[in-house]
Amino acid sequence: MKYIIAIIQPHRLDAVREALVPIGVQGLTVSEVRGFGRQKGQTEIYRGAEYTIHYVPKVKIEVAVDDGISDSVVEAIGNAARTGRIGDGKIFVLDLEGAMRVRTGEMGVEAL
Repeated sequence: MKYIIAIIQPHRLDAVREALVPIGVQGLTVSEVRGFGRQKGQTEIYRGAEYTIHYVPKVKIEVAVDDGISDSVVEAIGNAARTGRIGDGKIFVLDLEGAMRVRTGEMGVEAL
């Protein structure tokens, strides 16, 4: 099993979800997060004054999947989240040793 974490732009969330459902992803977790990368924040002008925002709002998607579809999931997230501009985000793939569905006690891939 793989645990995939993607940090993307908030306005791309619906496109990513729509790309994952046909692959067989049955659930995911979404969190609103803030951070910076190569963007180093943003500068905005409000009422004539310039403000620097050090942390840019992003969305963090977490999904656990079977090894067999992990490459497809990464590709789908990348294609759906890509705008071609700086700040599109990152995708991290980690090995997942185990999972348990609390309601039924199912373990491993069956718990996903």
